[in-house]
Amino acid sequence: MKVVILAGGYGTRISEETELKPKPMVEIGGKPILWHIMKMYSAHGFNDFVILLGYKSYYIKEYFANYFLHQSDITFDIQTGQMEVHNNTSEPWKVTLVDTGRDTMTGGRIKRAEKYIGNEPFLLTYGDGVCDVNITDTVAFHKKNGKTLTMTAVQPEARFGNLDISEDMNIKSFVEKPLDEGGWINGGFFVCESTIFKYLTENEACVFEQTALQAIAKEGELFAYKHHGFWQCMDTLRDNQKLNQLWHDNKAKWKNW
Repeated sequence: MKVVILAGGYGTRISEETELKPKPMVEIGGKPILWHIMKMYSAHGFNDFVILLGYKSYYIKEYFANYFLHQSDITFDIQTGQMEVHNNTSEPWKVTLVDTGRDTMTGGRIKRAEKYIGNEPFLLTYGDGVCDVNITDTVAFHKKNGKTLTMTAVQPEARFGNLDISEDMNIKSFVEKPLDEGGWINGGFFVCESTIFKYLTENEACVFEQTALQAIAKEGELFAYKHHGFWQCMDTLRDNQKLNQLWHDNKAKWKNW
């Protein structure tokens, strides 16, 4: 089963980092968040990746073209031009990098990669979020229900503390950053049947969330896999700092390898 990762957006809300690199290459603990996402899937035995590129695509291409340089010790013989790789620890990944257009929206990107994905079910996610969802269980859940698409639903952490105030203005309780119990949101980890391609076009303006998801939901073919554990997207510099702190403190709950 292939893993498709959307990695072509501009990342304007984290422009402090994305002015020089695409958002999926912004680092957590010295590694791109894209690497963390791939490691999450790889831990469940999914090692065949299709990465959909757009903004600054060359940056991601160069990273994988020289991946073993980032992972191993290297000896260069400058006189002969030879290179020797020591203790190569590269992962058993197959990575297909697909240029889907600098300004193409999510739906158009997925549709343009159809020929690389084929007619088999596949996994889909965004290149800017991590969580500790059991991916193997999401696949089993999807197969059991036999629907077109399964979406991982999450309850994000609220940005501010929650006050329970009585009628006489006495604060009865305070909870620092509770889960947002106002509703479930799209957590971005999908299991898809290849039939979703019929809901998409290669038009740059085709948005996956506004075309395929809405249409599939209307037909009763969209199921939610509720994830009650850790989930964090990296929309802002503050999010990036939080993820880096969790990694530094050995509290990175998404680290399943």
